[in-house]
Parts: sequence; C-alpha cells; structure tokens
Amino acid sequence: MKVMKFGGTSVGTPKRMQEVTKLVTKSGNPVFVVLSAMSGTTNSLVEISDYLYKKNLDGANEVINNLEQKYMRHISELYTTEQYQTLTRDFLREEFDYLRSFTKELFTSFEEKSIVAQGEMMSTNMVVNYMKEQGINTVLLNALDFMRTDKNAEPDPVYIKEKLAALMEQNQGAQVYITQGFVCRNAYGEVDNLQRGGSDYTASLIGAALNAEEIQIWTDIDGMHNNDPRIVDKTQPVHQLQFEEAAELAYFGAKILHPTCVQPAKYAGIPVRLLNTMDPEAEGTTISNATEYGKIKAVAAKDNITAIKIKSSRMLLATGFLRKVFEIFESYQTPIDMVCTSEVGVSMSIDNSSHLGEIMDELKKYGTVTVDTNMCIVCVVGDLDWSNVGFETKVMDAMKDIPVRMISYGGSNYNISFLIREEDKKRALQNLSDQLFN
Repeated sequence: MKVMKFGGTSVGTPKRMQEVTKLVTKSGNPVFVVLSAMSGTTNSLVEISDYLYKKNLDGANEVINNLEQKYMRHISELYTTEQYQTLTRDFLREEFDYLRSFTKELFTSFEEKSIVAQGEMMSTNMVVNYMKEQGINTVLLNALDFMRTDKNAEPDPVYIKEKLAALMEQNQGAQVYITQGFVCRNAYGEVDNLQRGGSDYTASLIGAALNAEEIQIWTDIDGMHNNDPRIVDKTQPVHQLQFEEAAELAYFGAKILHPTCVQPAKYAGIPVRLLNTMDPEAEGTTISNATEYGKIKAVAAKDNITAIKIKSSRMLLATGFLRKVFEIFESYQTPIDMVCTSEVGVSMSIDNSSHLGEIMDELKKYGTVTVDTNMCIVCVVGDLDWSNVGFETKVMDAMKDIPVRMISYGGSNYNISFLIREEDKKRALQNLSDQLFN
C-alpha cells in the first residue's frame, strides 16, 4: 500500500479536490491518503483564535462567517447530487456552529488547538463525501483515534502502529483510506498537533506503521530543485536524494520538506517521493537510503543568521570552556547552526536572535564578544566525503569572489556550509549553480 499526502494548495478548491481524487484512484490499488486543510483555512482559524484571545467576539464571528460563506460556495461546485450537497452542507453547519461555541467560553491554548484542528476535519470530510458520490469505496479514519504524542511531545510509534492496525482491520476492503494530517492527541488525551512538518510527519509515521511500499508527498512544485528557483536561473529538479542529503537541504532552506518529518520513513527504509499535483507526470524527487556516489546534488540558503564570536586568551588549553559557552545557548533554548574554533576563540551562528542580548551578556564573562547580523548560510549538498578529492575545490572556486565569514566542512559527509552576508546571497547561489550544475 502507498501513502499519499496532499498539502493545502492541492485541495485548495473543488477542482483541485476532484483532481486529487483522480490521482488517488488512478492505479486502482488501495491507498492511504493524508490531507491538509484547504489553503488559507488554517490562517483564518489562527486569526479567529487571535480575536478570541483578545476577547473581540465580533471580530472572531466576522472571520467565522466569511469562512463559512467561502466553504458553502464550494458545495455546488464539488457535488452533483442533492444527497451529498445536503450531507456536506449539514456537516459544515455543525462545524461552524462548533467554532462559534468558542465565542461564549473562556479561551486558552487548549481551545486554540481544537479550533485549528477543524480545517483538516472539514477538508477530509468534503473529499470523502465526494469520493463516495463517485462510487469509490472510501473510509474516513479520524487521526485523533490513532495519532498520539508522548509526554515529551514526540510521536508515540508503538501506540500509533497498534491503534492504526486495529482500525485497518475493522475497515478491510476499502479502496481509499483518508485521514487528517497535523492533528493528534497528546499523552493526556487532549487535542494537539505534530507541529514540526505537520502533515508530512503524519504521512511518514503512517507509512512506517503500515510498512508502506512508498510515501508520496504531493505539493505544487516538482520536487526539490538543485538551487532556489526564485533566485537562480536554470534550476532543475533533483531526481534522487539520500535521506541525510534531503534533511540538510530542508534544514538550510528548501521549504518543500521539514528536516525531521521523514525520519520515521528513513528508519523503516521506506522511500519518500516528492511529486507535483499540477504536473502529475513529472518525475519529482525520490528520497531513500541509497546514496549516489560522486555527485554534488543541490544548493540551499538560510537567511536571518546572526554570527557570534567570542575571543579569549583563557581558552588556550582550558578544559570546559566550550561546555560553558554552549550551556549559555542551551539555557536560552537557542540552537547553534555552525561552529568554528581556534586556539583563542570560537565562532557560532544562530537563526533565532530573540535572546541575543542576554546571551551576549553571559558570554562577556568569558571573553570579548563581537556580533555580525544580516548573515546567510549557503549549504552545498551531495556526496562530500573527504576522500572525494577535488570536490571541495570546485565549491571553493565558485565562492572565490564572495567574502566568507565562516566555513563548515567535515561535520557531515553530505554538506559544506558557508556563512556570508545576505547581500551576497544571490551572487553566491548563481555562481555555485554555474560552477556545479550548468
């Protein structure tokens, strides 16, 4: 069985929902489908929550009413029979009455999570009703019945596999199984969400639980490109990536995928394919545990980086110095992207500067601190094992005219990273494309 995940733009209109139905049923084999909320819906639900936090009930009701009208307009476009138009209209009225019920009660983060979950409840019910109208044997499985996180807010794979297996046993013989992405219950039974990677994470967890033959992530672009197509000319889709390569690209700027969401698929050895709903015949990108040796695959960039350098003569031969420095960042829950050390100093980069002032105050106890803002990390990804003689030279050659603040090489077999000024990013990305791919 294949798992197919469709994002918000893929189910953003009645026409898109109909196209998704054709894609899902094309092979005739049973499939498990994970759906996001219709594009724009989650933003509206967050806006409703924001009004309710501020106790602006009129503002919340206005957004609810506008969203309801939008959904009701879709009914006549999506369904042809009175039976399914009425069935879906009644369901949506209940949903929007449920949203209005929050304008009368105390509002906390628990209620917000329940509100945000409704976007996917609506999209999955609408698509299931459409498939049933088309005579397709379709089953809707509520993600809240099997998707759960543990007390560390991490997915509970044993629970997920056990509960999902029982639900699949109860609903044998269906052609299409549909569930929500993103939503789950936490360890205490409350409605929650998976946060990182959302629906992609759900698809990966379900694929691992079902031991699927493949997990397909359908979006509105044809896979990961070898550079940022918004900035660089003549980019091409990368047809094959190793899981580590995909994680590096996702972390350093390739927005099509969250860096951690495919981990369950990686550990289960299940390939993940990134495909385009607007161009279903495109090859897309396949991510697996297989490595293509001797190839540089792609370039990505991450903006809004801050570089911090601490210089201290006390560092020379001092044990525990780096531990003290890193503990400061840990205490302010600020991850470090890159690290470079010398005998008298250490440079680090961060992408979250919300506690920069406090971090600098703490670091000044140990040495002289300097900060560079408006920086960017450019990451080159591929088979960059140190034994591949000359690969790092090709990359450095492309960067020869770009001022480089830091270089990270050797921490991974799959990437070389450069810290540069944001103003030099476009030139660096284009140079790398020209040198490595064109």
